[in-house]
Amino acid sequence: MHTALVVTVIVLNAGIGAADLVKAPFVLATSNAVDVPPSWLPVLGTLKLAGAAGLLAGLLGFAPLGVAAAIGLVLFYVGAIVAHLKARKFATGAAPLLFLGLVAATLL
Repeated sequence: MHTALVVTVIVLNAGIGAADLVKAPFVLATSNAVDVPPSWLPVLGTLKLAGAAGLLAGLLGFAPLGVAAAIGLVLFYVGAIVAHLKARKFATGAAPLLFLGLVAATLL
């Protein structure tokens, strides 16, 4: 079960990271709503992809790297939730909250 969860988190983060890099319309709309400039999207996408890669490394036997990646993603999504709350965009804050919960569960 844990492996399936980690694989799910890897796929989700890789997908949203790629969407950030190509500046998908839904990503641009959400980032605009929470006052995140489009110029930040490549950095944010790279961080998500790095987290996904670190989780994959953890599955492949480099456990400390996987744990570090999960902690990094937890911190990332806490920051995302704060950004949504500061912008008072509660509906769009559901996605980072879901990602936070899934990533945090990989640490259990």
